[in-house]
Amino acid sequence: MTRMIRVGSRKSQLALIQTNGVIDQLKKCFPEIEFEIIAMTTTGDKILDTALSKIGEKSLFTRELETALLEKQVDFVVHSLKDLPTELPIGLTIGAICKRDNPRDALVLRSDLSCDGLSSLPAGSVIGTSSLRRAAQIRRKYPHLQISDVRGNLNTRLRKLEEEKKFDALVLAVAGLERMGWKDKISHVLEPSECLYAVSQGAIAVECRALDEDILCLLAALTDFPTLINCVAERAFLRHLEGGCSVPVAVHTEIKGNELTLAGGVFSIDGTDAVLDSMTTNISCISLQRKEVKKFTTKAFAAVVASEEYQASLEAAEQLGIDLAVRMMASGADIILSIAKKQTAEEIMKQEATKSAALKELDTLGSNNCN
Repeated sequence: MTRMIRVGSRKSQLALIQTNGVIDQLKKCFPEIEFEIIAMTTTGDKILDTALSKIGEKSLFTRELETALLEKQVDFVVHSLKDLPTELPIGLTIGAICKRDNPRDALVLRSDLSCDGLSSLPAGSVIGTSSLRRAAQIRRKYPHLQISDVRGNLNTRLRKLEEEKKFDALVLAVAGLERMGWKDKISHVLEPSECLYAVSQGAIAVECRALDEDILCLLAALTDFPTLINCVAERAFLRHLEGGCSVPVAVHTEIKGNELTLAGGVFSIDGTDAVLDSMTTNISCISLQRKEVKKFTTKAFAAVVASEEYQASLEAAEQLGIDLAVRMMASGADIILSIAKKQTAEEIMKQEATKSAALKELDTLGSNNCN
């Protein structure tokens, strides 16, 4: 009898492309297994009129999928790793991190415009982004530009750019555009000196039940060592800062030989204040060449488990993220984060008050119509 594995995914076109990509990789290793995608709509997919930072909830794009996983409706779930919090629900873990695509951000100009990059855009040009991280760095480096929130999937954002002409340009993840087959829409790729990227941006993760050893062994074939090490360092950094989408935190990681370097940035929401720093540590470069994995790390590293052969390198990567966070907080990052969180909380309260007033107005109108 053919074995069937159920795979959880968001319903968006990009999410399904990513999920099918993971399944294709697994089929090459395990051709005897069949896979069925169970697609779901998440809270984040439903809220399209509010910037993510102003919603005030965690796990916006993962909660429904994780519930299905815990209730054993699916066997594993495919995510963009940057959507996964650094702490997962009890009983769940990240069982694999696939090879990372380009983690950088891209400038997508409206088709009737042309320029060499953000610096050459005319003063007052409107840049669409829903990311506090991108907005803060653009405001800091290019104060002549205006930032405006944009929500929706990639298709929706591009329609707002081209048809509704609400923006002169968008800043989007290179990886998402390339996975959609839209590399030709990229006008300019932002260098780290312009815009550090989000923690785990460009990486795809597979989440499963922590005690499901059968699935963990299956997923081990997907893990890419450099991506794993980079992302654990980044996630440990973010976790120690207690950051998330509500504060502007950014990173850049690089492995050269046996050295792992992590650069981090913490920014005020308006971009005027920032703490930037970097640190390097030694790691042991390992490639298992899809060798069968029978034993896993004795602990999770920023919610990630992997082959026990990676343990020492994972410990070094995690400690690097923690050490950099500690040093940056001692240099003032803690104050910037505290102010940013307070500002975000105030924005959330304003948003909720506005919605509450609108609902009351609707109720009043409804009562008047009934009378």
